[in-house]
Amino acid sequence: MEAFPPEEHGDRKRRRDCTGSWQARYRDADGTQKAKNFPKKKEADAFLDKVREAVRSGTYLDPKRGEITLAAWWEEWWPGHMPARPTTRNRKMSLWTCHIEPKWGKRKLNSIRHTEVQAWMRTEVKGHATQVKVRELFRALMKAAEIDERIVKNPLDSVTITAPTRAKHPEELRPPTEEQYALIREAIPTWYQPLVDFAHETGMRWGEIIGLRACYLDLEARTAEVRHILIDDRGNIVRQAMPKTIAGYRTVPLTTIAVDAARLMLERLPASTAVTTVEDGLCPEELVFRGPMAGEVRSLKGEKVTLDGVIRGNNFRRRIWIPAIKEVGLARLIKDPETGREEYWPRLHDYRHALASRLHARGVSEKDVQLMLGQERGGRVTWLYTHGTEGAADRVRAALESGGDGRHLRAVS
Repeated sequence: MEAFPPEEHGDRKRRRDCTGSWQARYRDADGTQKAKNFPKKKEADAFLDKVREAVRSGTYLDPKRGEITLAAWWEEWWPGHMPARPTTRNRKMSLWTCHIEPKWGKRKLNSIRHTEVQAWMRTEVKGHATQVKVRELFRALMKAAEIDERIVKNPLDSVTITAPTRAKHPEELRPPTEEQYALIREAIPTWYQPLVDFAHETGMRWGEIIGLRACYLDLEARTAEVRHILIDDRGNIVRQAMPKTIAGYRTVPLTTIAVDAARLMLERLPASTAVTTVEDGLCPEELVFRGPMAGEVRSLKGEKVTLDGVIRGNNFRRRIWIPAIKEVGLARLIKDPETGREEYWPRLHDYRHALASRLHARGVSEKDVQLMLGQERGGRVTWLYTHGTEGAADRVRAALESGGDGRHLRAVS
């Protein structure tokens, strides 16, 4: 440690890094010489003692490594942690751009404090689920900075979720009755009625239904294999290997109504039975359920384009489903008081809940229902600790068909 006299009394010119009265010089864990300036000798001595102890104990961190902004650190971190699944990737990108970056992007890593983050979480991040996801991503980002020796401690480790879980009214969770579904079906345009019939009878997820390929449909055996799905990747429909969990790979038993629905769609618009892979692209000509304009040639910006007929979730919900439930007087707009998000009840996804309830009421074991729906863990209706048994597919099909004579539900006044 050296003192630096004023220039007019010194024997040498002041160095550019000598901005204080005392400069504490030390070597870091790699042996590289570092220096820091202080106005008082006592402060310089205290700093040196702290640094020497950190170097000896192996806890030393170069302060300059923590001076990178969070936005710059994200650019380094994200390519190595980007999820392969588009839906997960897009969700994390949305959390970053909508919540974390606007507040913390310009802050240096070593300036982010637990107290500030906790206050931000409580006052600015709305909704329990959003807080959980935001904290998860922010914590992972800062944990990587800690591992990379840019910060001493992760300030997100002790941040807690403050928004309570909103208790939903039973009416929001209860799926429509069979009579209500019959009313909705009558209001659905004729072309799309087989699609809702298939959803009602199989409980398959939206991406599984519109992504079902003719090669995985066996009308003689009355089964549909779930192997690939279609997802919306920021407005672009892409084909993805199924599943999110291994339980998603399954063979779904089809009732007479489901078989008739699939057969009707194939009679209207025959599908190729070729077996292709995800790497081959969308291959819309293989899909069982497509829109009525599939194959039409349209002029788009001066170029001839053949429409693929892929049914997009947002379009179906906005143009088909919501008008239908409004027409029959069932639509109910539900608004989350915390986040302000709005959603119409009933949802198309409620077909899954309705199917689980029907099977449960007809004595099908909880584990068999879980396997039918492709759930890794039990949900609201299915439970983890019951056990599936041999012949589950036959019992599921028999239970579904035991409630009627195989004809479509009819609306009654």
